[in-house]
Amino acid sequence: MTFGKEYKAVIADDHGVIRGALARLLGDADALAGYRFAIADEVADGIRAIGSVRKHQPDLLMLDVTMPHAGGTEVLIEARRWVPECKIIIFTGVEASGKIAELVEVGADGVFCKSDELDELGAAIPRIMEGGRVICQRFTKLLEDAADLEPLTSRERQILNLVVSGQTNREIGETLGISIKTVDRHRTSVMRKADARSAAELIAYALREGLVDANAG
Repeated sequence: MTFGKEYKAVIADDHGVIRGALARLLGDADALAGYRFAIADEVADGIRAIGSVRKHQPDLLMLDVTMPHAGGTEVLIEARRWVPECKIIIFTGVEASGKIAELVEVGADGVFCKSDELDELGAAIPRIMEGGRVICQRFTKLLEDAADLEPLTSRERQILNLVVSGQTNREIGETLGISIKTVDRHRTSVMRKADARSAAELIAYALREGLVDANAG
């Protein structure tokens, strides 16, 4: 921590009550081991979150994973492009190992459940600002319990989302610029990993694991 420095923060959540609670937490230096934050902006959708990061170049982004117009994963990736050094803490009500693993994979500095106590988040913020990565206890256990499951590749996640959106193998091939044979190979792999025997079971798996991209299709 740079002594006496005031860090800039952007809060992105589509619920005003949550934005207010996070703003109060970031304004409490005693709860944050002396870290002081100025709230540069509060936004309620993903597109505005990306624009706010570009404009304000924050030190910390508090980001909801499910927002209108652009999801948390997409916002995180864009924020990393514009402000690589920004610390990004994601909080979500989605308690699915697949989604949590995805957030860790794309580089979130912190991942917390919306039902967690603010004290746990407050204790983690100084560690995150100092370069650590913190996953809340609930999600850490979730990932440990799912450790034996084979994860999907990025291409498999793309295909899964297009299946959920209703596209046929031919349409998926045209969308991604790959052959139907390649689509079928990836789709077969996804079904094996999901232990699914039909498109309906595959869709149920995607929903259960929080792997559906709201912008797919």
